Amino acid sequence: MLYGNILTPRGWRLGTLTWREGRIAAIDGEPVDPATNAHPRLLPGFVDLHVHGGGGADAMEGGDAAAVMARTHVRFGTTSLLVTTMTAPLPDIRQALRDIARIMARPPSHAARLLGVHLEGPYLNPGKLGAQPPYAHPGAIADVAALMELAPIRLLTLAPELSGHATLIGQLRERGVRVQMGHTLGSYEEGVAGLEHGAHGFTHLFNAMTGLHHRKPGMVGAALAHADYAEIIPDLLHVHPGAIRTALRCIPHLFGVTDSTAAAGMPDGEYRLGEQHVTKCLGGVRLADGTLAGSTLTMDQALRNLVQIGLELDDASRRLSQYPADFLGETEIGRIDVGCRADVVVMDAGLEIDAVYVGGEQAHRGPSASNLPPAPQATRASQERNRCR
Repeated sequence: MLYGNILTPRGWRLGTLTWREGRIAAIDGEPVDPATNAHPRLLPGFVDLHVHGGGGADAMEGGDAAAVMARTHVRFGTTSLLVTTMTAPLPDIRQALRDIARIMARPPSHAARLLGVHLEGPYLNPGKLGAQPPYAHPGAIADVAALMELAPIRLLTLAPELSGHATLIGQLRERGVRVQMGHTLGSYEEGVAGLEHGAHGFTHLFNAMTGLHHRKPGMVGAALAHADYAEIIPDLLHVHPGAIRTALRCIPHLFGVTDSTAAAGMPDGEYRLGEQHVTKCLGGVRLADGTLAGSTLTMDQALRNLVQIGLELDDASRRLSQYPADFLGETEIGRIDVGCRADVVVMDAGLEIDAVYVGGEQAHRGPSASNLPPAPQATRASQERNRCR
């Protein structure tokens, strides 16, 4: 049982949160403005759909990298994530997928839940790779189907303008794979066509795609004009706060991702990103030529950044939990509601993490957790009855 300011789909409640067998059993409390008290904030666990690494481990290394990543990111409030691959020779991608599937079959303890794979490439435009290695090529459904036999691919990034990709988008949608458009030189019209064929959103909006011009709106223009969902990296390095706010006004379910690398949760130094070497310095990760190469962002810092640029805490939380879960079709995570999985981030009034729970089990305890204010001996409580949906 936890006591505090509980963020539910129906607003804040000050009271107690209880669970049984890993699922939320009851929410007892009254409506509250959390700014009026010092009790902890109980937020839904963060859901990160774009994670290349963490804790010194890179997804493309294979081995136990996915387990290291899951144990690292849970320390920062991420309770569910997609392990994200890089453009690489197909044998390397296959081996990475085999190892991810092996880790998923025996999930690590005290770790974020692994929901599957985000395949970011190799079906990208060679002219807009950013920090991706030069192994991009057009894809076909037979290629993706063979990879899907190795690990559960839940999300795939592609460039919609490449030959055959309009058809591929529809075929992937039929198989339940979410498609995002990214690493693309596509036009506004090609972006709109991608959505019409069944693409669901856009990968790291603004980055590695054609920009907005008033006579040539580009892929960014297609997203701002037509998208319901898109991911964005709110580290305040990849995208200017003003551009984030622009996207917030245009895209109803804009959600945050970290695009984090092996350098996340680690000191400055040299790390891997796929086959490439990157340097973490001054809060960013870059190739030798200065190109941004993923990030060091963690989801707790993403939350603080969104609040810093003007979002209310409940809105910022939804964009890091409920919206990415909804995008992936996961209705039992990303929200605190009766019947949902008991994935909870406990934060103090300064939005620093006190504790993290995954399926009701404490996966991380922050340094100030022992200073949490106790629950009152008695409260006038009303129980939330709505089921997880």
